[in-house]
Amino acid sequence: MVFRLMGTILRQPVSHLLKFAMCSMPCEVNPRFVLLYGSQKGQAQSIAEGLAEEAEEHGLVAELSCLEHKEKYNLEKENAPVVFIVSTTGDGEPPDNALQFVKCIKKKTLPTDHYKHLSYALLALGDTNYANFCNCGKIIERRLQELGAKQFYATGYADDGVGLEVVLDPWLDGLWKAIKSALSKMASDRTGYLNAEAVDSTKGTPDSSSPDVQLNLLSITDCQNCDSVGGSVETVSKSASAASAPATQTAVSDHRPDASAGSPGLASQSHGAASVTTSAPETQTKDAGVPCVILASSLKCSLPPLSESSLNVPALPPSYLDVSLQEVDTTEEQIIGPFNKETLHEVPIPRAVQLTRGDSVKTALFLELDISAYPMMTYQPGDSFDVFCPNRATEVEDMLHRLGLYDQRNHRVDIYLCKDTKKKGAQVPPYIPKNISLLYVLTWCLEIRSIPKKAFLRALVEHTGDNVQRRRLQELCSKQGTADYNLYVRDPSLSVLELLTAFPSCSPPLSLLIEHLPKLQPRPYSAASSCLMYPGKLHFVFNVVELPACSGRPAGRRGLCTGWLFDLINPVLLFPGKDESSGRMALPKIHVSLRPNCSFRPPSDLSVPFIMVGPGTGVAPFIGFLQQREKERLENPGATFGETWLFFGCRHRDHDFLFREELEGFVSSGTLSHLKVCFSRDDQLEEEGNDSAARCRYVQHNLRLSSQHVTDILLKQKGCLYVCGDAKNMAKDVNETLIEMIRTELQVDQLEAMKRLAGLREEKRYLQDIWG
Repeated sequence: MVFRLMGTILRQPVSHLLKFAMCSMPCEVNPRFVLLYGSQKGQAQSIAEGLAEEAEEHGLVAELSCLEHKEKYNLEKENAPVVFIVSTTGDGEPPDNALQFVKCIKKKTLPTDHYKHLSYALLALGDTNYANFCNCGKIIERRLQELGAKQFYATGYADDGVGLEVVLDPWLDGLWKAIKSALSKMASDRTGYLNAEAVDSTKGTPDSSSPDVQLNLLSITDCQNCDSVGGSVETVSKSASAASAPATQTAVSDHRPDASAGSPGLASQSHGAASVTTSAPETQTKDAGVPCVILASSLKCSLPPLSESSLNVPALPPSYLDVSLQEVDTTEEQIIGPFNKETLHEVPIPRAVQLTRGDSVKTALFLELDISAYPMMTYQPGDSFDVFCPNRATEVEDMLHRLGLYDQRNHRVDIYLCKDTKKKGAQVPPYIPKNISLLYVLTWCLEIRSIPKKAFLRALVEHTGDNVQRRRLQELCSKQGTADYNLYVRDPSLSVLELLTAFPSCSPPLSLLIEHLPKLQPRPYSAASSCLMYPGKLHFVFNVVELPACSGRPAGRRGLCTGWLFDLINPVLLFPGKDESSGRMALPKIHVSLRPNCSFRPPSDLSVPFIMVGPGTGVAPFIGFLQQREKERLENPGATFGETWLFFGCRHRDHDFLFREELEGFVSSGTLSHLKVCFSRDDQLEEEGNDSAARCRYVQHNLRLSSQHVTDILLKQKGCLYVCGDAKNMAKDVNETLIEMIRTELQVDQLEAMKRLAGLREEKRYLQDIWG
């Protein structure tokens, strides 16, 4: 009998044998895998937590940990599959909570077989608008392979520049089969009765639903990649639509106004995602009964084929917070300003000047902070600092009204974990202090301007009463609706409040907002001064951000922090050509904290030449560089100083030439060796500082004209290059121009030129301070 049973076992597929083995061992519940994340702003963490929650539906157990919590995992002895989800921050740096892990695995003393037992998969998050795309993920993967680890699933490179979902969604779809295959292989390696043929057949079985191999190179760099991925998703959606056709017919006929918002008849769960079978009607009827044909899509409505498609939407995120409001004694002292004020510096703004003139497209402001009350608050040129700003008062009030909680705005917010929550690693948000009012939470704790993620849209569906609005929210969070989500939500930076305004039948509870809205982050700004030149002062410059009207935003609005600063300093704002007011007014104050940047600083060796590229407000840190250099020249008259070059550009000489007088003064004093300027909207053919009559619209054009000098400084004189400003266009164009310059001057091919430039980055001689 035993032999007959063993013969039966040996003839079974590996997947059946794995199930048999698990059933035969009572100590085993579900197969496990390790899920590790490194996250700077919560994106990678959110994806990892979603995976951990979904794992149970696939019969798996995810052991979720942050990379910095080394006590919770042990890769040296791990025999289960390991999945890494990591983002990249700064100039290709690891997130703060992954920094120690990266340092640890980069130790040169580790043997090459240190991780030979390890089987891993990796998802890297990045943004192609910035240099060193997905660099943290690439570093971890390269080092794991050098230490002997084996990859069980192709790496995904998700690009926030075009939308993470383009790579993220199909990568996650294929992950579950890959994990199970890895577990099967590991089980076969550990058991002596699984024959090799069964293992080989399992490994070679194609799976059309898992586009994992194709995803290995999906570090999106152009629109064609996006189209190809979209096509593969479209194919899946069509099969899903065909399979669910009978259910579709039932759902279409059910558009009752009183239909339950959470009716299970509208969706069916499959592998952690709901295949929604409703389809919105092609026409809508007004109150008068006159059919209204939709001629164009918008945030609120779609057009075929999306409006008629079956949808694959994310699994419903489990709720995990219990929130209540308690009336309190109104005489109690209310907290004003950011909660962690003991770690911040409250500083006055004695001077504010508008730098742009006339009808300039952008409004650039110069602010001087008085930091003399904090003698320990020292900074270096190139450093930046954080400004802590609140959410706009009118938007907070609108949100309170929208939630129906305006009358309870001064009630105390009590937040607890739900006892029966299924969310892995659930915790009360640490950035929301205890014993504070609802008004304070919405003003200082939550980013109510944040762009709602798809998981949040999915959760909102359950709290939306109108069927048409529910359907549209389902579309926006679905795979099939990714293009609409990017067009109407992500690209225009639509806020949660604007989304809720567009869907009036959606009434989410306060707990849902606290679960899904991220922490209100401070905004970083570069110092535009030197302590040597202005002791006790800190200068900075910024453009007032203007967000235009769009489908979900009837009127344009200003950026959160720049708009708040503009309103704050407006009473004391000085304009070009106007004398400073002699009247005494109360100086506005803001909370700031320094964030030193140890790399983006002028060379410590005064003889090293350096080149600065900073159009627009990107010139700000270089004003500090040059102020410092001017003081150093005065204090060291006998020293040898390297050449300094500045490439500056703006739209119009007369309207946007920031710090013109100061820069021309640096040239006159010899502090700045070469000032190359260009004006993209002026008609003159020859700009000052150019030796050619060729038209130079942008900084990269002037760089090319000075190609020989620039490459000589960088490659022969071991000089440094600093670039500050816009990441999406300028920084990319400058980088491409530098490659072309090196290729031409050295007479090498494109690849070799790219290697030379990459070498400058590695030597910290090509540095960027850029923003999107």
